[in-house]
Amino acid sequence: MAERDETEEPSFDLAFQPAYGEPVPVAENVQRLTVNNPSPFTFHGTNTYIVGRSSVAVVDPGPEDEAHFQALMASLKGREVTHIFVSHTHRDHSPLARRLKEATGAVTVAEGIHRAARPLFAGEANPFAESADSAFAPDIAVADGQTVEGDGWRMTAVHTPGHTANHSAFALEDSGILFSADHVMAWATTIVAPPDGSMADFMESIEKLLIREDRLFLPGHGGPVREPASFLRGLRTHRRMRERAVLERIRAGDRLIADMVKAIYTRTDPRLHGAAALSVLAHLEDLVEKGRVSTEGPPSLKSTYFPA
Repeated sequence: MAERDETEEPSFDLAFQPAYGEPVPVAENVQRLTVNNPSPFTFHGTNTYIVGRSSVAVVDPGPEDEAHFQALMASLKGREVTHIFVSHTHRDHSPLARRLKEATGAVTVAEGIHRAARPLFAGEANPFAESADSAFAPDIAVADGQTVEGDGWRMTAVHTPGHTANHSAFALEDSGILFSADHVMAWATTIVAPPDGSMADFMESIEKLLIREDRLFLPGHGGPVREPASFLRGLRTHRRMRERAVLERIRAGDRLIADMVKAIYTRTDPRLHGAAALSVLAHLEDLVEKGRVSTEGPPSLKSTYFPA
């Protein structure tokens, strides 16, 4: 799920052909199969990856979609599936894991169950509750840095909270490839929406990936990120610029998130203004925590904000 914005760095890559129903080789022993579930949040659809040769792992099987399930099973024909890796529990990534597990006997691997990044405040509703796959529980709950091995491949969990509390990327060892899921995507910046998401966590995860030496990111939506380090620096700059824009609007007299969104997201698809408001809230939560912005009570979409 993503927040599309073409006004700031980094330079996004929109040149992506989904090839629905067809496995596309994207690296040695890695194929991509894209779900036909395009939207302003998923771009052309969710990417599922098949890793290995005769005995394989599947990364992010996707939503409960019959056509995708049939295409995935056809792509897996004649091959053993031993593991199903799930990056996070949004409904465009994890639900098909249950059906695929039943069909193949594979074990599921993920950071853990769906949960919010922080407790809900009194009277607060979770705007993304319906997007959460709360029924998913992995067979193997991987710790950060834990490696799971298969036949000819090794995958290491790299916990990257921010988009969700349980978001994890997976590094294919000895390849330089990181399955970055929704944390880093070439086509857009990721939505960070409280209470599921946390801007402080997201920025820390950016720094965590910057010290790695991956050569290629394969994301949950869109095409690959071919220069991860420079792209990550661009994402960091983008978020810092957005933070400054929020602070500038407050200093200019904006007190409500709705007014900030109108001023900041002038070139963003209006259908995404609700998501943009949540992203601004994520920045404000972080700014209130840092003591740079003040508000009465806990930060919320309806709160009034002032310079600290």
